[in-house]
Amino acid sequence: MKLSALRNVAALRTTAVALTAALSVAVLAGGASAEPEKASAVSSVVKDGRSWHLKVYSASMKKEIAVDVQRPVDESKPAPNLWMLNGLDGGEGTASWNAQTNALGFLADKQVNVIQPIGGRGSYYADWRKEDPKLGFNKWTTFFTEELPPLLDKTLNSTGLNALAGLSTSGTSVLQLAEAKPGLFKSVAAYSGCAQIADPVGRQFVKFSIEMWAGGDTENMYGPDNDPAWVANDPVINAEKLRGTNLYISSGSGMPVMEDVRYYTEGNGPVGVINLGLGVAIEAATNACTANLKNKLDSLNIPATYLFNPVGTHYWPYWESALHESWPMLAQGMGI
Repeated sequence: MKLSALRNVAALRTTAVALTAALSVAVLAGGASAEPEKASAVSSVVKDGRSWHLKVYSASMKKEIAVDVQRPVDESKPAPNLWMLNGLDGGEGTASWNAQTNALGFLADKQVNVIQPIGGRGSYYADWRKEDPKLGFNKWTTFFTEELPPLLDKTLNSTGLNALAGLSTSGTSVLQLAEAKPGLFKSVAAYSGCAQIADPVGRQFVKFSIEMWAGGDTENMYGPDNDPAWVANDPVINAEKLRGTNLYISSGSGMPVMEDVRYYTEGNGPVGVINLGLGVAIEAATNACTANLKNKLDSLNIPATYLFNPVGTHYWPYWESALHESWPMLAQGMGI
């Protein structure tokens, strides 16, 4: 073949490669622009007096989240935000601040937006690495620390100051959230939470909550037992990140009093006795976790306010009382 012919063949091949590459880029670009990512946004607000019911689209979870708000006593002035997280059922059932306490009544005369997200059952309000067949796709840490705060500030005309309170499993979550974004929450109150999750006992507590009660799989959350994610999300191991945050931490001993016995057993027969036993065991376990958290914070010279109740099981009247006790600390962090 002549040299000129070889050059023509080479030129044709070069042109073909260039056209193929350009076509591929065009196809990819077309595919990317066909479905643009939807940004996080407040999609609706329903007002019922001082009770506002928000629907907030989460870009990370690609779904709408319900967020209930009790507006401040004086709605004409900006107010800070007190986030109140529910326990393991995420406020989806009857185990919620609204259903079990008069927390909203207690806060009704205060200059604060009370923020209650609804959802996240069994999630520990964490960022899960995989979708769970039972509990779905969870990116609650991203939602709470990145997506929701600026939307609340804009929608509620808030002061931009936030405090955070949680109980039971969310007593762990509030510490994790404070460590995930130091400074976002000026005050944090954790009631009856088990802060250590990476050691065998703490990890088993998480597994009991998620796998036995909620039906999820903790491997979809933080991976197998030896995965570094357990350590990375352990509030005790990462306690240094709590420095500068106002902290209130409480737990009962697990020792029941007659009121506890009546609460669990009255009209409930053998099931009530079993629930009483669980309430005793769970609170005793969280009490040990709380003591370990105190030891770690003390070793780091990080101050906190503690309430170690000599009695008390794992149930709502104790958490409502702790909310009242912790209010001055929560208010201080919110500038009120």
